[in-house]
Amino acid sequence: MILASAAWLPLTLTLAAALAYAVAAFSQHRRTASANLIVLLAWLLHGLVLAWDLLDQAPRFGFAPALSFTAWLVVLIYSIERRLYPQLQLPWALCLLGSAVVLLALVFPGPALAVNASPWLPLHWALGLASYGLIAVAVAHAWFMVRSEERLRQAADPQDGLPLLTLERLTFRFVGAGFVLLSATLLAGLLFDESLYGKVWVWNHKTVFSVLSWLTFAVLLLGRARLGWRSRQAARLLYMGSGLLLLAYVGSRFVLEVLLGRGS
Repeated sequence: MILASAAWLPLTLTLAAALAYAVAAFSQHRRTASANLIVLLAWLLHGLVLAWDLLDQAPRFGFAPALSFTAWLVVLIYSIERRLYPQLQLPWALCLLGSAVVLLALVFPGPALAVNASPWLPLHWALGLASYGLIAVAVAHAWFMVRSEERLRQAADPQDGLPLLTLERLTFRFVGAGFVLLSATLLAGLLFDESLYGKVWVWNHKTVFSVLSWLTFAVLLLGRARLGWRSRQAARLLYMGSGLLLLAYVGSRFVLEVLLGRGS
């Protein structure tokens, strides 16, 4: 009975987290304490699901858990930001995304981690996932930034969120922080690739897309500093770099795990 209940616990937590996120998505138009508590509950349940998966006797990690971790980090960062900027809205689409990726990770948990995995692997993944989370927040802010600029051009009331200049400043702060962590991730891969994966640096799809995304973000930050790039021009380059970064691990693992049916 104990084993049976333990087997049902992660499923129950996953369904509860997905439901809480869905309820949070439909309550975001009401800025009430109860709506904030629902988001907090969903985030806590999501964290329990992630912790259970990692602490399991046979932990797995694939493209869907990577997306799940990213969504969890984004909700965390947004929740912290809302304490600093009360007028900042938590996108309802982010809550729906959280609900979807929690369920997706249940269906596609990914391959089991090797028992003799390198001790550097958790650090490598932590850096990579943190960069994913920060860049994802930057993308959300950029979308709000472009929308706010459009409302200003149309002479609409822009006072339903953060001011345009504040959004722009926050967007590039997150891009800069994500770029630093992405650089650390690539550097760790370059230095410890043989220890991490048993082979030296290989120019596979993941490496190529990671380097291309790094170059894109480098150009974006340089253009911002030297040429004053902003708004739509900056957002387009940010979206491009984010797409390349998404293809680097999530995209390559999706092809291997789902399209090709290979777990490693």
